[in-house]
Amino acid sequence: MAGSPVNDTLYNLATVALPMIVAIVFHEVAHGRMARLLGDRTAQDRGRLSFNPLRHVDPVGTVILPGMLALAHAPVFGWAKPVPVDVRGLPNPRRAMMLVGAAGPAMNFVLAAVAAVGIGILARIDPGPGAVAQFVADNLVNFLAINLFLACFNLVPLPPFDGSHIVEGVLPASAARAYGKLRPLGFPIMLALLVVLPWLLPSVDPVRALVVPPVMWLADHYLALAALVAGHPLAG
Repeated sequence: MAGSPVNDTLYNLATVALPMIVAIVFHEVAHGRMARLLGDRTAQDRGRLSFNPLRHVDPVGTVILPGMLALAHAPVFGWAKPVPVDVRGLPNPRRAMMLVGAAGPAMNFVLAAVAAVGIGILARIDPGPGAVAQFVADNLVNFLAINLFLACFNLVPLPPFDGSHIVEGVLPASAARAYGKLRPLGFPIMLALLVVLPWLLPSVDPVRALVVPPVMWLADHYLALAALVAGHPLAG
């Protein structure tokens, strides 16, 4: 029946799944399109510049894991099938990879702005109570939060996150080569940060400590944009 735990769970999943899929797909396509802009056709030749979710969705990283995190009221993140990029033949591969890496989080920041404007427009037109209006509002709020979290999460300056490519791009060549030696350890590093360390030391949560504060700070500013579009302060 309406309001039951099962219905609440399905509703919460429904308002997370679509924003997550859109945020991740646009993130990955942004990587590929930046690579194509710089001269690398790898993603284009493999059909990965499409916004068709079926070309990008990873069942675990795009659907199952984010859904479980949402149900656990934990920070929601995920991943898609990585877009293939090969910048080795470009004039400045490190700079190219830095731009490719930055394109994904940049796209999420843009999508967060779109969500903020959407929240503001919905508040301005004030459709009143109703299931459809509430569903749209919840999707927009989740879309804003998910995009901000994905952007900040991917900017963590460690392999395999996008932030590592940015760090490599700005370091001097010798330091970048030394830093690049961490890349084969990317998956163990991610596993240690996300699973092992919080399990061994529950009071230590690197992701929450590093990512959540900037996400909250940015959310305040994006919601200020939403209030500006709405023409009045937003309801709590």
